[in-house]
Amino acid sequence: MSNKNPIGLFDSGIGGTSIWKEIHSLLPLENTIYLADSKNAPYGVKSKDEIIELSIKNTEFLLNKNCKLIVVACNTATTNAIKELREKYKVPFIGIEPAIKPAADKTKTHTIGILATKGTLNSELFHTNVANFSDVKIIEQIGHGLVQLIENGDINSNEMMLLLKSYIKPMLEQNIDYLVLGCSHYPYLIPQIKKIIPLHVKIIDSGEAVAKQTQNILNQYSINNETQGTSFNHFYTNSNSAVLKEILKNRYIVWEKEF
Repeated sequence: MSNKNPIGLFDSGIGGTSIWKEIHSLLPLENTIYLADSKNAPYGVKSKDEIIELSIKNTEFLLNKNCKLIVVACNTATTNAIKELREKYKVPFIGIEPAIKPAADKTKTHTIGILATKGTLNSELFHTNVANFSDVKIIEQIGHGLVQLIENGDINSNEMMLLLKSYIKPMLEQNIDYLVLGCSHYPYLIPQIKKIIPLHVKIIDSGEAVAKQTQNILNQYSINNETQGTSFNHFYTNSNSAVLKEILKNRYIVWEKEF
């Protein structure tokens, strides 16, 4: 496998581009292929078996594009399927999980909030991780409807703000000082969330940590691309590409393709 081969990323839609942006910023020489399975979004309401099946399908697509490493840029797919993916394929996988540890380490009120999908919060892996922080009160909130609104391009809608307020205000009333975003779609809601939370409440997402782990794995396997020049960044979606293009500021080519 050539070091010039691309890094592959997949998500249940456009949300994982928040992870892609962090990886591209840290590793600008790396070629990337991003897969948005928007037709099947959101993954958070699907069964574990369905999520595994979709994750395998997405992985096969990226492997057929000769990806040297795959980032599962979706919390729900990571917490429900990454174990099976690692058992089935030899390529290195990097997952994304809610960043509970940094929030639990830094909280002064000993209370943190997690906004995530049902699929993530109900997963065995999530509950295993939560059990490691028994000295911190963790308030879990399912973000019903948020992914659909983001996929529809309704990030700045009144409906979005009403939903966010209904999810976040009860956590604020319980004195959280950290809010963990447990879905790769949710960083696109940070401007709206900041209008709801007081200044002392900090927002944490996983993007930067995933980018650093990607760099570590590339170095570990000696598959980092050090070739100077223009990298390619290809994006595929099996739904309408308009919202994905808008998220990417129309700087990249997006292909609409059935997969």
